[in-house]
Amino acid sequence: MARQAVSLFWFRRDLRVEDNAALWAALRSGFPVVPVFIFDPHILDVLNDRCDARVTFIHREITRLRAELNQTGGDLFVRYMTPIDAFEELTTLFEVKQVWANRDYEPYARERDQHIFSFFESKGIPFSGKKDQVIFEKSEIMKDDGKPYTVFTPYSRKWKQRLTDFYLKPYPTSNNLSHLLRWKGEATPSLADMNFRESEIEFPERIAQEEIIRHYEETRDIPSVRGTTCLSLHLRFGTVSIRALASIAQRTSEKWLNELIWREFYQMILYHFPSSVDHAFKPAYDRIPWRNDSDGFEKWCLGKTGYPMVDAGMRELNATGFMHNRVRMVTASFLTKHLLIDWRLGERYFAEKLLDFELSSNVGGWQWSAGSGCDAAPYFRVFNPTSQQEKFDKEFRYIRKWIPEFGTPAYPGPIVPHAEARERCLSVYKAALREG
Repeated sequence: MARQAVSLFWFRRDLRVEDNAALWAALRSGFPVVPVFIFDPHILDVLNDRCDARVTFIHREITRLRAELNQTGGDLFVRYMTPIDAFEELTTLFEVKQVWANRDYEPYARERDQHIFSFFESKGIPFSGKKDQVIFEKSEIMKDDGKPYTVFTPYSRKWKQRLTDFYLKPYPTSNNLSHLLRWKGEATPSLADMNFRESEIEFPERIAQEEIIRHYEETRDIPSVRGTTCLSLHLRFGTVSIRALASIAQRTSEKWLNELIWREFYQMILYHFPSSVDHAFKPAYDRIPWRNDSDGFEKWCLGKTGYPMVDAGMRELNATGFMHNRVRMVTASFLTKHLLIDWRLGERYFAEKLLDFELSSNVGGWQWSAGSGCDAAPYFRVFNPTSQQEKFDKEFRYIRKWIPEFGTPAYPGPIVPHAEARERCLSVYKAALREG
């Protein structure tokens, strides 16, 4: 029996049917479409926490996606195996005519996609990518001399100048699902099949609360209130459309729109400067002799530094996989400047714990705090955690929520005095930066 001629659409960081660029391209290809999702062991098998909440989240979203596709008579091909092995299987099941996916800009993804491109090229099958997770990608926003921006403000200015309704127009995928192949696939691998357990962490809802966005500028720095949308997890895995969110921001809050632009700025930086993942963007900062005190690092991880704003943030992260953005800056500054511990150690800890972990933003944020990144805070800017608490959690609401022993003898004193830590930081940084 002849194999069915099909186009494949590969879900990755775009776990939604609606307004999906590459899915729209596949649906218009002229062939019935088989959607694909691959639980990649190259990514999953290196995770230390076998109860990683992000894996639970993805598994639930795949279940939701499959149910949506089933309602149209279609289905989702799901495997836990390497992408190459999954596509080998698909090319034996179907006569694959085209493959579509939305582009991913992280180093591993680019290497993987080149490998997959070569695989399909050897078979004479076109593998095409579309832009979906950002409004502007790669080199679309560049300086007049053709070089990438390394400072946010002029980048954001040109980003806004370039923005027109064309870039915000949604793809009408939901109305064209009749082009999916009518078939029934095998069962989705369970978490246990992949050696994971269900996480009990609660996930934020997949809805943009416009009332929160409208008041974002006034409430975004107060960690004790719901002043942020908590949509970063959904943006990370593409369960919401960036075009839909940018449209809301454009009419509601320029400050929130700026946060979306920061995300794209860091993605552009990572694309053009992939070595910034583990090297200082400003090379001189790689000369800093980090102390890397293991006891201090453990106290920071556990939220036992004696600085309430730092400790509350770390405990929130450990318990929920989330940390308020203002507090992220305070905790990162404390680790790199008060404790003189390498930003890469903090970045990796956040990478393990954050539900919304996105490599570009995480690296960009940590290098900003350490002073080593593009457009970073100057090295002599050292956040005072006590002043930050007095300004943003004056009544200790956030702190008391996460540190029940606060104010009792059970809560430790500061592991290092602020003034002493600041002077040490300035001395070490100055000496290292003078060497070159």
